[in-house]
Amino acid sequence: MFKKILIANRGEIACRVIKTARRMGIATVAVYSDADRGALHVKMADEAVHIGPPPANQSYIVIDRIMDAIRQTGAEAVHPGYGFLSENKRFAEALEAEGVAFIGPPSGAIEAMGDKITSKKIAAEAGVSTVPGYMGLIADAEEAARISEQIGFPVMIKASAGGGGKGMRIAWTAAEAREGFESSKNEAASSFGDDRIFIEKFVTQPRHIEIQVLADQHGNAVYLHERECSIQRRNQKVIEEAPSPFLDPETRAAMGSQAVALAKAVGYTSAGTVEFIVDGARNFYFLEMNTRLQVEHPVTELITGVDLVEQMIRVAAGEALPFAQSDLTINGWAMESRLYAEDPYRGFLPSIGRLTRYRPPAEVAAGPMLANGKWLEDAQPGETAVRNDTGVFEGGEISMFYDPMIAKLCSWAPTREGAIEGMRQALDEFEVEGIGHNLPFLSAVMDHPKFVSGDITTAFIAEEYPEGFTGAQLPHAELRRIAAAAAAMHRVAEIRRTRISGRLDHHERHVGENWVVFVGDEEFPVRIRADKNGSTVSIDGEELRVESDWKPGSSLARLVVDAAPLVLKVDRIAAGYRLRTRGADLKVHVRRPRAAELARLMPVKEAADTSKLLLCPMPGLVVKINVAAGDEVQEGQALATVEAMKMENILRAERHGTVKSVNAEPGQSLKVDDVIMEFE
Repeated sequence: MFKKILIANRGEIACRVIKTARRMGIATVAVYSDADRGALHVKMADEAVHIGPPPANQSYIVIDRIMDAIRQTGAEAVHPGYGFLSENKRFAEALEAEGVAFIGPPSGAIEAMGDKITSKKIAAEAGVSTVPGYMGLIADAEEAARISEQIGFPVMIKASAGGGGKGMRIAWTAAEAREGFESSKNEAASSFGDDRIFIEKFVTQPRHIEIQVLADQHGNAVYLHERECSIQRRNQKVIEEAPSPFLDPETRAAMGSQAVALAKAVGYTSAGTVEFIVDGARNFYFLEMNTRLQVEHPVTELITGVDLVEQMIRVAAGEALPFAQSDLTINGWAMESRLYAEDPYRGFLPSIGRLTRYRPPAEVAAGPMLANGKWLEDAQPGETAVRNDTGVFEGGEISMFYDPMIAKLCSWAPTREGAIEGMRQALDEFEVEGIGHNLPFLSAVMDHPKFVSGDITTAFIAEEYPEGFTGAQLPHAELRRIAAAAAAMHRVAEIRRTRISGRLDHHERHVGENWVVFVGDEEFPVRIRADKNGSTVSIDGEELRVESDWKPGSSLARLVVDAAPLVLKVDRIAAGYRLRTRGADLKVHVRRPRAAELARLMPVKEAADTSKLLLCPMPGLVVKINVAAGDEVQEGQALATVEAMKMENILRAERHGTVKSVNAEPGQSLKVDDVIMEFE
């Protein structure tokens, strides 16, 4: 077995690999750019080597710099994680030439299956059903438009060397095909150093289901069942689960057998994923094979008890797989929610800055997690499990240079319903401040009827949130519970405020029993009576019992209201609180009856008019300005392109108008709400 391995990656996946290597007694080497000097993976590793400036194309994907780090430290093997150099044939060949083991597949398999054009050709020759498309090289945007028209709209424009949603666009018209081709080509060149593009038919109403495979150097190969990855935004997965709520045993076995056959056909070893698109009749079509560890691998680990990183390391060291296909059963259900540094209230645009607060829920081990050693550090066994794979810490910086994912929150339970409920509670307890993040959106999805029923496709987000995400709308009964909780919390805060030294027996009479709780646009007149075990809050004649040990100043309140748990993220505001729960962000004011009367008379402050301005929606770099002062623009017309976190974002005109002035230029770095251009 190896004594020392280098992780050619960063963030949560580097931390994930280090945890398994540490458990196996293997020393680890981290690499880092200027931006990651104080990163968590650097702190966790036994050694760390600086490899260059923040941009990935000057550090993490520069093969020579990684090779220098290997030579400096004497690492015997390299785990590439995902992204960066994980599917780079030249990197695998460089390691082979150096006599260093690559914890991944052979370079030939990377070339055959890592390239999406080649992999589709091989799959077709092997008799695997594939989606119609054009696999040849495409010269320019005009040819892309012609090919798209021949295939039939809508089409998917994809980078051949792509992954993680980078270099992918859906086009419904020839104009969108031209535009998508250019953006995909630019993103592919920037992120992967390979700007080849292919086009395939976009299957509407599809499910995205993938099969995890694992193969050794002795001819053994197995599949570890499937993952449902249909909840996607901008072709990037957001929520995954294992197994799929849609597959039956026959389809699962057919997909698994086909995935294993494909892996054997290309001499594959290590962990890999065969991705399929599945229609409503459970017909499945090969999409691509990812010749690396997938972001969503934890849900497979949670239902099988197999540590995929450990098996990758053992396979690279020449060991045989310790199990056969018949040993790999499905135990329970697992969910994964990807925590992204992006603002769901601003179209999910990237957000950067300092994590002023980062408090994940406590990790809990259960089920198959206990079958394969200590999965979670210092975790206690329970009936359900919580796991959080992360690469950040409180006080750390979220950089504009890398992918916006900062953590993967996972839950496990014996049933799908239990896993969803476990995820709900874990999301409610996850505290993140200082940046925009998608926790409210993840919570809202967990309560969405279609998701709960398993009736989902890759169009779920576009169909269910066509105008974007504006926060969850909680039912009236839930707002009543929140009002009762706020009243009880306010009483505790008021007692503390009015307490007079030496007169502790009189302080409660200063608080009073009657209040009016404003929850958003709703009002709840309440009467509150307390005893030593909690409070009883009367709302419209109905009594709700509130129990909690919350203390003023605490940012998280765990309560039991009306015999059901309620977790609230708490911030103090004038005459009340900002309370967040289950995807809702609520301003809650608790006032005395007379103050409530006066509050109703207060005018509402109007927001500033920015309708004549194009504001930068996120920190980023201006890539392109499409118009000039004096130009007339139409609704939907591209005005500018801003790049942030490796993604190009095209800003479009909301209505017809004339450009008055342009205040930005290509190459300029902008902050949120910087004015890009003004309209007449």
